[in-house]
Amino acid sequence: MKDDQEQVILSVHVRGLDGLCVGCRAWWSRLAPYPCWQVEWATSRQARMITARFLEGVR
Repeated sequence: MKDDQEQVILSVHVRGLDGLCVGCRAWWSRLAPYPCWQVEWATSRQARMITARFLEGVR
């Protein structure tokens, strides 16, 4: 996975006015509550990268 793929997911999978994920509806015609599993995956991946960078700087 590229580093920018998380940003793409987070920019497309946003909360709609009805509380559902806009990206899931547009890409898969699926009604999924926000945050969907793509948003959860992307945010956890970003958190892991930030933590790894921080720990590398501490050493």
